[in-house]
This record gives sequence, structure tokens and C-alpha cells, in this order.
Amino acid sequence: SIQNLSEEFAEAARQLKKEAPRIQFGKIDVTHQHDLRKEFNIQAFPTVKFFVNGSREDPIDCKGVRKASTFITWVKRRTGPSTVLINSTDQAEAIIKADDLAVIGFFRELHNDSVEVFCETARDVPEMPFGMTASQDVCASYGIQRNSLVVFKKGKPVHKEVLEDGRQNKLVLTRLIKTFTLDLVTEYNIETSVKIFDVPVENHILLFTPTNSETFNEIYENYRSTAAEFRGKILFVLVDTNEARNGRIFEYFRIRDIDVPAVRILNLTSDAKYKMPADEVTVENLKEFCQSYLNGKAKQHLSSEEIPEDWDKMPVKVLVGKNFNSVIF
Repeated sequence: SIQNLSEEFAEAARQLKKEAPRIQFGKIDVTHQHDLRKEFNIQAFPTVKFFVNGSREDPIDCKGVRKASTFITWVKRRTGPSTVLINSTDQAEAIIKADDLAVIGFFRELHNDSVEVFCETARDVPEMPFGMTASQDVCASYGIQRNSLVVFKKGKPVHKEVLEDGRQNKLVLTRLIKTFTLDLVTEYNIETSVKIFDVPVENHILLFTPTNSETFNEIYENYRSTAAEFRGKILFVLVDTNEARNGRIFEYFRIRDIDVPAVRILNLTSDAKYKMPADEVTVENLKEFCQSYLNGKAKQHLSSEEIPEDWDKMPVKVLVGKNFNSVIF
């Protein structure tokens, strides 16, 4: 809520006042400051912007940060080094074991585009510690031969991404790493919905099914194993159709009891919805659906009522999704 974020923001300001007195904090109620709201194009609440070197041009948006500790890390990484330089295996182990999640960059040398992109990515992912090393001993102890980014979860490596020479896409890396703050498949509920939308992956796939059905375990395993292949590109969400509080999301996707299990993809930017053509939730069908969507070949699903029999009998024609295009265009 706005109240919660306001309190966390104030707590961060209190702590940073001692540690970084040069950073000033301010709060604006834009309901009374229309000019500022227009100048900085404030559309969502709350919005946090970071102004650098006294310039009001191009402030940096601070998105998806909700806790004081994370906010402090975000600010510190914007004003100082964003990663810890690792010189020994003991130092690497200490970082990896200090939190649930950690990201380590292993490099042949510390002056190239890959390192720069890694450090830029660290600035945008304050939820976890970042370290980097060019020590041959450290790389060898983790069996790393090429420039690589490794995500550790609970002390164990869970993902390795080879960083090719040249500039990689920072947003792609940010999306991939942020997905580790969620489970591989995240069950949708009031608590997780905020986290789901904080991860900057615009493609969401949703499995609608009752979790107490006889076929649930098999379907869920198929869904979960597919999720591993598309991590960072598509966010996998599970919606329990037995949960009454999920009613609004069924309505939004026009899901009826007769339809489940059902699989849909939603693009958050365009709000376009896609329906998996196959009925069976198999690994093969899921992979084909996800791949055709990413390749731009999936057909958009337009929820529609049936065309009424007498739709064209009167001077004013009755339009629904299914006859809208053919009649109008």
C-alpha cells in the first residue's frame, strides 16, 4: 500500500541520513502540485524518482522497491560501486551464504563490456548481493572457464549464464535474475500478486486448474518443467480455480468451470491474451505454445459471446468479438 511504502521510504531516509548525508529525501503530494505531476509525467502511485547532480532532467525511476533495506541498497549502488570485488574463495562463499540469493560474475579480466553490463544490472536488482571476480583460483574452484554470471540460491548454483564478449542486453539479464525472487511457478494470491507484477517480465503464462483434482500433480509437473526452459522470458503463474478470492482473475480471462484446466498467456504491455490451442497440458503442448508466442506466431484470443441469431435484423446491428472484425473492417 501507499502508506506502507511511505513508512519504508521514511525509514530508508533516516538510515541514509547518517550513512550518506549528501543524499536528500523529499515527499510530494501531487494532488496539490499539478505542475510537478505534469512535468515528471506521474501516472502511478507511489512513484519514486532519483535526481542526480542537481539536474531535474531525466531522473532515474526507482521501480519495484518496497522495503527500506532494498531501497538503501538501490541508492548506494547508484552512488557508489554496485558490486563487491571478490579476491578469494572464502570471500565468495561468505557472499553466497549470507543471503538466500546471490549473484556472482566470473570474468577473465575486469575491463570489458560484459563487466560493465554486469555492474549496470546490479544497480537495478537491489534485492540480492552481487559480487565479481577475475581471480583464476576463484573461477577454478567453481569450475568456471568462460565469462559467466551465476545465480546462487541457498548456497547452491541454480543458474549459469555465459556472458559473451560485447554488450549484452541489460534488461534481459535484469529480468532473468529478478525471476529468482519468485518460485519457478508462482501461485497467484493476494500476497504474491504484488511480487509477480514487480518482476519486469511482460509475458505471463497462467495455468487455471483446481489444485485438488486427481490430475493436478501430473499437470503441475509438466508446467513446472516447461517453466525452467523459459525462465526470464515468460513468468509462470498458477491460479487455483477452487479459490473463491481468485474470482476476478477468472472473469478477466473469461474462464468457466467447463474450461479448466486452461492455459493463457497475457502480454502486460499490450494487454493481449492468447489461448493454448491444445487442450492437454503436456510439456510438448506447453513448449510449442510458449515458443510460438515468443516467435510472434500465436493467435490472439479474443473472448467473445456467441453471435446472436438476429444480430443483423434491425437497423442497429449487434456486434460481439466474433463478428466485429468482419462487419466493421
